[in-house]
Amino acid sequence: MIFSVKRSTLIWVAVILAVCVVCGFIVNTETFATVFSNRSTRRIPVYGVDCGEEKKIALTFDAAWGADKTLKILEILEKYDAKATFFLVGFWLDKYPEETRAIAASGCEIGNHSNNHLQMSKLSEEKIAEELNYVTDKVYELTGKKTAYFRPPFGDYDNELIDTAEKLGLTTIQWSVDSLDWKGISATEITSRVVKNAQNGSIVLFHNNSDNILEALPLILANLTNRGFEFVGMSELVYDGDYYIDNAGIQHKNEV
Repeated sequence: MIFSVKRSTLIWVAVILAVCVVCGFIVNTETFATVFSNRSTRRIPVYGVDCGEEKKIALTFDAAWGADKTLKILEILEKYDAKATFFLVGFWLDKYPEETRAIAASGCEIGNHSNNHLQMSKLSEEKIAEELNYVTDKVYELTGKKTAYFRPPFGDYDNELIDTAEKLGLTTIQWSVDSLDWKGISATEITSRVVKNAQNGSIVLFHNNSDNILEALPLILANLTNRGFEFVGMSELVYDGDYYIDNAGIQHKNEV
């Protein structure tokens, strides 16, 4: 059986195929450009910072349950002339106002860790704002200082969470080095993990009441101090303004 095809039909088929090829090329080109530039097309928190040759590290402590070791942590930090950022939960602030004031008085910074330590990607924008505003207001009430950084509970986030935090003046922060102190591992193991992985621009995750933090922290500070590192608050590490975050969560200054 022989089929006859009109010339006009062939022309339309050719046009449609050409459009598909061009569209596919554009999509692939955009994808390539994104990968080539190493910039993310979705919202990603700050996991670390490209600070070049500056040997700066941000130590961070999440505080949700317990405060027995907080003042001793501050003493150890002071001994090594180190600053840190404490991400505080709302119910922790309510229960430990004196420890909160001590953190601020020490020169360390306070970040927002939400009011109730919920999985915040599951919340509405209104509820997210409620969680964050409570902590921001409480910190200001206790210390007279404003929070500028937010760490999502469980490290869980989505675009809406980052966008909402940003609208409230908060930069979302994760970590590039996890001490795993919350697992109850030994001080030697905690120290080994941090010392092995620390580099310029690292953000290190600890917890203020973990089992062996008081034994591990001096070892870590001594080792990294000998390697020339400076321990700074989040505001001294994270860029504010003209920057981008790559696919690995590393923050970079935009080139002029």
